[in-house]
Amino acid sequence: MTAAWSRNEFETQLRAKGAGYHIHHPFNVRMNGGLLKPHQIRGWVANRFYYQINIPRKDGAIIANCPDREVRRKWVQRILDHDGDGDYTDSRAGGIEAWLRLGTATGVERNEMLSLKHVVPGVRFAVDAYVNFARQAPWQEAVCSSLTELFAPQIHKDRLATWPQHYPWIEPEGLNYFRSRISRAQRDVEHGLEVTLDYFRTREQQERAVEILQFKLDVLWSMLDAIERAFPDDPAGAAK
Repeated sequence: MTAAWSRNEFETQLRAKGAGYHIHHPFNVRMNGGLLKPHQIRGWVANRFYYQINIPRKDGAIIANCPDREVRRKWVQRILDHDGDGDYTDSRAGGIEAWLRLGTATGVERNEMLSLKHVVPGVRFAVDAYVNFARQAPWQEAVCSSLTELFAPQIHKDRLATWPQHYPWIEPEGLNYFRSRISRAQRDVEHGLEVTLDYFRTREQQERAVEILQFKLDVLWSMLDAIERAFPDDPAGAAK
């Protein structure tokens, strides 16, 4: 039997998967390089919204499957982070509301975003696969799949650094979603990583965890594949 990785080596193996994070996808590279046209930014925002509204459903599935009260007490904060709390103002507005405001800032009206009419099949399929995994897998595996958050702070920092320069037509307040997620993603990483490192103890389990993280990376990469195809530089050449 192959010996288990040490806790530090296991974490190193998980973090190494960042090489496949969608920050490296050609569409995202072009986005941060200022090479996308307005219709492509809007297409990305409208499609990514489908992922945003499904995050609380994914987290709700994890909570429903988790018998550990202490884990649930921490995990439920993720739902409030995205669904919002109270009267949806200021820091309590939530990630979904912040993304709707990003849509407005880029020129996608609120009702247009909520209609989901711009969501392409590949994005819908990938997101639904992720939610279904969270519903059906052991809750610890679903927690592990969330660890793409390990790599998320940098992608938000990149957008905050490059978008104002490259896309001055986007209203600055629309970027608040990215600002809010930097600190919250780090908090979520600490908890998700703790659960994963505690649960996956044998080498077989640890390799399974790495496979699960790759699955989630594939979900995010596939979403950008679909968006890139649906919103080419020339709108007339969009895939039908």
